[in-house]
Amino acid sequence: MGLALLIGLAIEGATIPLIGRFLSVHIFVGMLLLGPVMLKLGSTGYRFVRYYSGSRPYVKLGPPAPFMRFLVAPVLIASTITLFATGVLLLVEPQRGPLLLLHKASFIVWFGATAIHVLSYTLRALRNVVTDLVARRSPGRSYRLGLTIFAVLAGLVLAAATYHLAGPWLHHGPRFAATLLQPDH
Repeated sequence: MGLALLIGLAIEGATIPLIGRFLSVHIFVGMLLLGPVMLKLGSTGYRFVRYYSGSRPYVKLGPPAPFMRFLVAPVLIASTITLFATGVLLLVEPQRGPLLLLHKASFIVWFGATAIHVLSYTLRALRNVVTDLVARRSPGRSYRLGLTIFAVLAGLVLAAATYHLAGPWLHHGPRFAATLLQPDH
């Protein structure tokens, strides 16, 4: 799931420097990412509950480093929820103002927390992906792959079903979108 998220988030991030021109892609990919983001938050929450409820396999793996557990993870979860919630709300009700400012601010916080998270876990995640791809019978491989495919497809359906809501952002041309995305003066 992390690999799928990295790819989707890289595409989403690539739209930001030229947001006026790529706003349609930004909106579509942002909505598509809701499926994978929800799965990642759910799986993280599941591991959290299993570890703190004393489940042997999860306790055996041990907790994340204190910095990651007590600072980065809470900031990453809160900023992820804020970023995606404000994105959805802006799609439902296009506007300049506090909501757009919160979306931008949460992106800055989210980006910092995500960078730390990715740098901390990339090598372990890559080993897990290689193990899943190479091993013929990696425990839970089919289940993880099925959930990842389901999350991406659910996000794709959601993005397609809600894309019409982007009309106010898109049908007035790039200048209108750029104006909406500029801070209020």
